[in-house]
Amino acid sequence: MMIIEKAPAKINLSLDVIRKRETDEYHDVEMIMTTVDLADRLEFTSLEEDRITISMESRYVPNDERNLAFRAAKLFKEAFGITKGVHIAIDKHIPVSAGLGGGSTDAAAVIRGLNRLWSLGLELAELAPIAAKCGSDATFSLYGETAIARGFGEIVEKLPSPPPCWVILAKPDIGVSTRTVFQHVKVEELTHPDNEALIQALYARNFSEICNHIGNSLEAVTVSLHPEVKQIKDTMKNLGAPGVLMSGTGPTVYGLVEQQQKAKKIYNGMRGFCNEVYLVRLLG
Repeated sequence: MMIIEKAPAKINLSLDVIRKRETDEYHDVEMIMTTVDLADRLEFTSLEEDRITISMESRYVPNDERNLAFRAAKLFKEAFGITKGVHIAIDKHIPVSAGLGGGSTDAAAVIRGLNRLWSLGLELAELAPIAAKCGSDATFSLYGETAIARGFGEIVEKLPSPPPCWVILAKPDIGVSTRTVFQHVKVEELTHPDNEALIQALYARNFSEICNHIGNSLEAVTVSLHPEVKQIKDTMKNLGAPGVLMSGTGPTVYGLVEQQQKAKKIYNGMRGFCNEVYLVRLLG
């Protein structure tokens, strides 16, 4: 038996770092995220032998225990006492170490996919504790659409989706380590986005106000380590995108645009500046 799951990328409409926890090395965050039509494709085949195998054509992603998809499958099997095995074939389209949640969305797709493959019939809320062990974006990715995530990212509350628009994604030829970025965070020096104003704009479906209130506390931190992120952001703004922001810990910068022709113009302009550029629609 073989089934397929789609694993869409996410963008951060907002990322606020609230505080550093005293109990562990993590930070409490408040993130408003939505999904875009750039996705990995995962195929699941059940195996009689009790093992997990992963195949993909990407030299940047391991296919063993270091892969979040492998970790999600192992946690799933342990949580529900599954003694069958699974082969997971990943068709990778989301850039790696890009701030688009590629590893987390793959992990979430594994959790949804195994629930279907082995006909467990569990609700997403019952699967969420497994996702929470796979990274700060994985619980959001399990649910998808548009939502605010709090705590480490494990507390997820659904929000209205933004009005339909185009999204230009531009990633420089670098990878950014989330761990490294957070090692440089000084919470008292961060600029905090106005999440309440952004939430009100989402409920009002006001595109201009959404663009006015997107924000990322970590943008300045990543820019201090990788100045090219600011160059990409400035270029996209100069090309006319009304809402421009770095997603996650970066380095991908996105632009929100309502008109298709304008979006294509910005996309073409960014292709002359950056190798990895995508023009996609919102899914959330």
